[in-house]
Amino acid sequence: MTAVGTGEGPWLVGDIGGTNARFALVDGPDGVPSRVRSLPTRDHAGLAEAAAAYLARYAPDVGPSAACLAVAGPVTGGAYHLTNAGWTGTSEAVRAHLGVPRLDVINDFEALALALPRLREDDLVPIGDVESAETGAPLAVVGPGTGLGVAGLVPTPSGWVPLPGEGGQVDVPAATGREIEVARLLRAERGTANAEYLLSGGGLVRIHRYLAEIDGEPAGTLTAEEITERRDDPRCDEALRMFCALLGSLAGNVALTLGARGGVYLGGGILPRIADVLRDSAFRARFEGKPPVEDYLRGIPTALIVHPGPALTGATTRLVQSLPDKEPLETA
Repeated sequence: MTAVGTGEGPWLVGDIGGTNARFALVDGPDGVPSRVRSLPTRDHAGLAEAAAAYLARYAPDVGPSAACLAVAGPVTGGAYHLTNAGWTGTSEAVRAHLGVPRLDVINDFEALALALPRLREDDLVPIGDVESAETGAPLAVVGPGTGLGVAGLVPTPSGWVPLPGEGGQVDVPAATGREIEVARLLRAERGTANAEYLLSGGGLVRIHRYLAEIDGEPAGTLTAEEITERRDDPRCDEALRMFCALLGSLAGNVALTLGARGGVYLGGGILPRIADVLRDSAFRARFEGKPPVEDYLRGIPTALIVHPGPALTGATTRLVQSLPDKEPLETA
């Protein structure tokens, strides 16, 4: 792996989702993101074009010495696929297009996982009553947005190592009769009942629509944002609470799979808008309610990330890890 230079110019970092492509500049290892701007993903033909548009519009005086772009989709051997936008390509092609000496493309939840050790207390809202985590234990992050992301972070003698994956594509963890009916309608419509189809912005709309269908009533055409705002509407309220309950079951599954005794963190763009519903929902009960391992799960804290740009911090961390004499991130 080629080392990142430190004196040649600022770094370009990005957090690219199915809806928005967010970019920023960072002035080396100790810098914080600046010139942060979001561009609509749909307005650009691909990752290279979106990054070039950002640089041309907001940083025409800058020649980045390195870049790390986090994308919402799988990245394998430098090849990426933005799941909810259809962008595909390779990190080398993007690097050549931008003329940057070094460029990495990583999964967006890999970046989010890398940011976890750098989050402060005021970047988090606890969900549940667990006051402390097991130090030096694995961490996990789960987040619904345009899609559903899942990743882990594992301590090693040389620092934290992220575990990216496609955990949002697992089966829906339906438990109640209403949830099972919703999952049945999802399977009939999409041919599968994968979690992302319910635990995402589009998924919230589906839950609302399926609940109306189960009740034999018209659903209307509400957007996810409108559903989150209509707290006095009984069906919107039920949709939100089912969303949170399903997310709790999924987060508990992730905690068990990764042994995430250090905590499970909740990211994505939807949850900060419904933090009050999340706290009062069945999220935590469903997280813990997995006999015979309830005691194991009761000791794992869960928290909502309210930091404005954690994936940009994680992309910066990835570049810091490429420095020739970097110190490992503490795992204690």
